[in-house]
Amino acid sequence: MGGTSIVRPPPRLFFYSSYFFQIKKFSKFILPLNALDSFAQSRDYFIMQDINQIVQPQEFAWIENLALDEINMDESGIVNINGHLNPELLLEESSIAFMNNLRDLFEAYVQRFNQYRGKSNSPYSLKLLKISGSINDFMLFRNSIRLIIARKSFDVISIGFLANGKDVYGARLSFNDQFGSTNIHEIRAHLGPFNKITWRFNNEPVDLDALVRFYLTEFVVNSAR
Repeated sequence: MGGTSIVRPPPRLFFYSSYFFQIKKFSKFILPLNALDSFAQSRDYFIMQDINQIVQPQEFAWIENLALDEINMDESGIVNINGHLNPELLLEESSIAFMNNLRDLFEAYVQRFNQYRGKSNSPYSLKLLKISGSINDFMLFRNSIRLIIARKSFDVISIGFLANGKDVYGARLSFNDQFGSTNIHEIRAHLGPFNKITWRFNNEPVDLDALVRFYLTEFVVNSAR
C-alpha cells in the first residue's frame, strides 16, 4: 500500500509516559528520588553506628590482678584455680574497695565543707580520722559526736553515731524519728550471678554518692550544737 505508515508506541511506553506525567504534576508533594535515597542511607548509617558501637570496659583492676596473679604463680609454682569461686575472698575484696570509695567521697566533701565553713582547725570544722587496728575503718568527729563507718565482717558495713563516748545509734530515716532512737544501719553485700556484688540497705541497692550525702548531712546538722 502507498502512503505514510503511522507507528504507534507500545502501551507500556504510554504507561510510563503517563506515570512520569503524574509525578511531574504532583512533584511538590513528593520528595525527590535522590533525597529519599539519601534519607535511607542516613538511617542505615545510624543503625549500623548503633549496632557497631564499641563497648568500653568500666574498670581494669580485675584483669590487671589476674595478670599479676599469673606472674606470682609462675614465680612461686603455686597454682590457684579456685580463687575466683571463693565468695568470702570476693566479698572481702569488694568490702575493702567499697570502704575506700566511701572514704574518698567523705574526704572530698569534708574538705569542701571546711573550706566554706572556715579554718580547718576551728571548732566548727569536720575531722576525718582513721580507726586504728583496722584495714580502712574511719570516722568523722566534731564536738562530742562521732560518725563511725566500719567493716563489721566481709559482707557487712555498719554506719552509726557515737555520742558522749557511750551512746550508740543510727541516723534518722524519717521526719518522725528522734535523734538517738534508731539502731545502727548495716549495708550488706549481695552476691548475684557471675559473682556480681552489689551493696544494699534494706535489700535496696545503694548509691554511693547518695549514701555519703545522707549521712554527712545528718552528721553536720546534729554535731553543730
